[in-house]
Amino acid sequence: MSAGARKALVHRRAPEFVRSDLAGATIDLRRYRGKVVLLNFWATWCAPCQVEMPRFAEWQRRYAGDGLQVIAISMDDDVAPVRQFARDGQFDFPVVMGDENLGTLYGGILGLPITYLIARDGKVTARFAGETDLHGLEQRILELLAEH
Repeated sequence: MSAGARKALVHRRAPEFVRSDLAGATIDLRRYRGKVVLLNFWATWCAPCQVEMPRFAEWQRRYAGDGLQVIAISMDDDVAPVRQFARDGQFDFPVVMGDENLGTLYGGILGLPITYLIARDGKVTARFAGETDLHGLEQRILELLAEH
């Protein structure tokens, strides 16, 4: 999929998916309609991901009451390091295992991390590829949270 096709997701309804998280709970993206969703494709071996994930955990704790929901999609091949990373990071948001099919829904995941912001109405408002300005990303989240 071309870069233009990947960016075409912005301003469109986020592709829906249903997956099990690391604890076995069903994660259905539709259930989060009405919340601002930070959907992050990542891997344990990805250096920028290792920087972002603790910040995302902090944001989940800080902004959950305002309507933020972080969902992390690990693109690791093996679940064991993902479980350990999530346990060490004390993540209190769903972590699901991704694959090529889920990546394709979101325009193909070529390089990590890839982060999508999804507004309360279920539409993708932004896509961030690679190492992201976390302060700028947080500001975008706060803007979306302020919209009701």
